[in-house]
Amino acid sequence: MKTVIFRADDPQTPKKAAEIIRAGGLVAIPTETVYGLGANAMDEAAVAKIFQAKGRPQDNPLIIHISCADELERYCHDIPQSAYLLAERFWPGPLTMVLPVRDCIPKSTVSGNDTVAVRCPKTAVTRALIAEAGVPIAAPSANLSGKPSTTTAEHVLNDYGEDGLIDAIIDGGPSAVGVESTIVDLTGVRPRLLRPGGVTPEELKALLGELEIDRAIFSQISNDTVVRAPGMKYKHYAPSAEVYIVTGSGEAAAAYVRRHYEQGDAVLCFEEELPLFADCNPTAYGRRADVNTLSAGLFAALRSLDRPEIKRIYARCPEGGGVAYAVGNRLKKAAAFRCIDAEAEL
Repeated sequence: MKTVIFRADDPQTPKKAAEIIRAGGLVAIPTETVYGLGANAMDEAAVAKIFQAKGRPQDNPLIIHISCADELERYCHDIPQSAYLLAERFWPGPLTMVLPVRDCIPKSTVSGNDTVAVRCPKTAVTRALIAEAGVPIAAPSANLSGKPSTTTAEHVLNDYGEDGLIDAIIDGGPSAVGVESTIVDLTGVRPRLLRPGGVTPEELKALLGELEIDRAIFSQISNDTVVRAPGMKYKHYAPSAEVYIVTGSGEAAAAYVRRHYEQGDAVLCFEEELPLFADCNPTAYGRRADVNTLSAGLFAALRSLDRPEIKRIYARCPEGGGVAYAVGNRLKKAAAFRCIDAEAEL
């Protein structure tokens, strides 16, 4: 049986996709962040299919998606007022909150934790699907585990093929944000940022007043660490090639790359820097002057470089806060936090 492709603009899509979800199947869903691989979050057998299809470690918890903030009480308890403030400000949108989980959510969905990561996506067809299915949808990013995330239906099809490994894909066009949702843990004394994304740390601090930053954002943590949210400990978002972040000015970075460039190398850079790397197999993923283009283009560019002939990728990374902080996090995860200071190498 082949994978079915549904169009997001077809009024029958939510109903048809909901039938698959209720029957325990897998549906790749579009969101404003990335495409997710969705299943009924309350069906252990369906959730197991997500882990199997992706090759995902069992201790990497899933995010559950709901259609509106009113559904929070169904799946979470002891919800702090800060959660409602965040939902009012940022939902539907690219924000995930970690909250105490109710027993109706299977332990396999949350990897044995007593908490659950939950969000309400902005994409209308996906919210309509959740409402039609009548269940929360567990959905990690729809890429094979560890690989660059999927931001188009074509990316999903490239990973899983047409032979029915997953039941359906809803084609909603390219993801607007392009990186996974911001995750904030609200179960501690202070809010803690577990993963940066489309909702920035500055926006969270403005609303919450304080925000701790988890060390998994800026350094590799042990694979034995118990985590409350996805994407925190394993090498992630990465093509097959080894990725190295090259910091410093564009001129210094280009000089470093030219000195070390070998056949099989490639460069991931800002559009403005393409002339600097013209003889080093460059690919641009957006404009440094417009960080939203970097966010939207990052995973598509990494996927374009995921080819057997490419063995090493030198990557240029934006600096600073806001969305640049999220893009930098994804690139550093892809590089397993390997950074080269080009200025120091002059």
